[in-house]
Amino acid sequence: MGETRKIDECVGGYKGVVEASEQTLRGVELFAALSNEELASVEQRCRWRVFAPHQQIIDRESPSRDVFFVVRGKVRIVNYSFSGRGITLDELNEGSFFGELSAIDNEPRSARVVSLSESLIGSISQKCFLETLETHPKMALLVMGHLSKLLRGANQRIMDLSTLGANNRVHADLLSLVGDVDEDTGFAIINPVPVHNDIASRVSTTRETVARVMNDLARRGIVEKKGTALIIKDVHRLQDMVEEVRGE
Repeated sequence: MGETRKIDECVGGYKGVVEASEQTLRGVELFAALSNEELASVEQRCRWRVFAPHQQIIDRESPSRDVFFVVRGKVRIVNYSFSGRGITLDELNEGSFFGELSAIDNEPRSARVVSLSESLIGSISQKCFLETLETHPKMALLVMGHLSKLLRGANQRIMDLSTLGANNRVHADLLSLVGDVDEDTGFAIINPVPVHNDIASRVSTTRETVARVMNDLARRGIVEKKGTALIIKDVHRLQDMVEEVRGE
């Protein structure tokens, strides 16, 4: 058994335990260009916390400037409308990072981040983050590429919200969840089945609308629920439905 230690400071009363072997940033894509010695130097300045499911990690407008790394678990980036409806901006898996915008432009946080499952999160200070970028150009290029991806994704989201009806936005969201596609059959599997509330949050509609669209797709033979998975039986047809409305 590896050495374990309790986290020095608990968040919201949640007591997490971290294996010493887990206190590493090696699985974080941002640090792929660093040598073992360089990575160890960053890890020594890193703070480790375990967050319970659905626990807030950072809040919108927070003055903190730390950068965070998802070592284990999954987190959601979300904002809320004046009516209190949650709008999901992104969901990040292990190896991802967040908080870099505030570290770079020194402005308050632009969104809230919550854990979706028990999550081990590492964090470094703004000073450490910027110093590491200055001394490692390849890492700075990775951050630039990441920010470019965020901007392109935001542009597509704005276009979809402006040009697609709610049903078509649900179609587009399903496509974004598709991984490998069997080119011979056009089949793909989304596992687990997407939660209607989560889809509604991502595409700015209601759970009832999502349920209606999913039922319609099932009647048309495009999707089928089997156990814990959603089978997309004709990915190409679903793509055509979205592209026709987008004008692609």
